Amino acid sequence: VLVTTIDEYAEERGLFPAIIDGTADRLRPVILTTLTTVLGLAPLLYETSNQAQFLKPTVITLVYGLGFGLVLVLLVVPALLAIGHDFARTFRAARRAASGRVPGMQGVLGAVGAGISAWFATTMGAVIVTGAMPAVLGGARSLPLAFLMFVAGVAGIVFLAWALAALRFSRRVRA
Repeated sequence: VLVTTIDEYAEERGLFPAIIDGTADRLRPVILTTLTTVLGLAPLLYETSNQAQFLKPTVITLVYGLGFGLVLVLLVVPALLAIGHDFARTFRAARRAASGRVPGMQGVLGAVGAGISAWFATTMGAVIVTGAMPAVLGGARSLPLAFLMFVAGVAGIVFLAWALAALRFSRRVRA
């Protein structure tokens, strides 16, 4: 129901205001439904008689499941919708860059891919194949350390590519 409400609101306004308004509109029904069910099951949850012990696993599952569901519906689902929107924008921008409309961007993307592949072979690949990284990188024999070096190197490669593309784009706009 929350996602449908957000979709309806997003037709009239942007996605982020729709997420906020949709979640705010669904807050009261979700909280009231959860609280009435949890409070209604609370006596069974704390009952100590032998007959109630048979129902206790079901009651525990319902109470904690509804509590966790409240968090999922009111916090996680709106956050995932916003994250999905951000990822979609990023992928659209990457597709646009790779389409060839911007001269030279395919070369930049190819160079970044080649750099990341070479860095993977140097760090992770070397540890997987030979059991140790090259001596230039310290010769570590730890796969987790190689993974950390790979992630740091990828971050550096991507940052460098971003900085070079930003410089190139800023020159193109000014000219």
